Amino acid sequence: MVAKTADHDDPTATLAVVADDRARAPGPPPRTPPVLDQVDRVLVAELLRDGRAANAALARAAGIAESTCVARLRRLRERGILTGVTATVDLARLGLPVQAMVSLRFAGHLRSDVDAFAREVTGLPGVIAAYNVSGADDFIVHVATETPEALRDFVLDHLTVRPGVVHAETSLVFHATPGRRLLPEV
Repeated sequence: MVAKTADHDDPTATLAVVADDRARAPGPPPRTPPVLDQVDRVLVAELLRDGRAANAALARAAGIAESTCVARLRRLRERGILTGVTATVDLARLGLPVQAMVSLRFAGHLRSDVDAFAREVTGLPGVIAAYNVSGADDFIVHVATETPEALRDFVLDHLTVRPGVVHAETSLVFHATPGRRLLPEV
């Protein structure tokens, strides 16, 4: 709190107390990570291991009743912790054996351009994910294609032609080994 006088020329004037509005950092306020108890952590870990796990198996692993498990899973979805279930596929068996990470650098950093790029690029066939990153590059785009030639065409026809892209570097993925322990020991 800061005290201010009602009349700057009269030091004997009554003091008014006003709230101190400290300068805040730009952007949204920091988010506190959601607190997960041991039961929630077990449920999330089990679903990360097997997204198709039956409710009965999840309840058994967490040591809770099946009805409690249903309620816990609903709350995890409502809190935005569980956001969906996806399938892990063998891209080579789907006809997309060539994977690459394409690093892109932009000339400028207008929020509207960054947001538009992410929205548009993630809608292109073969894009697994697009990551807006810090450092020398601005985006890393993970793609899968049929052949090295198709990869080259994709980069030239869909990425380097975008407004603001001034540099692209493509790194082939020889082998991907997924992480096995996203959460600490439960």
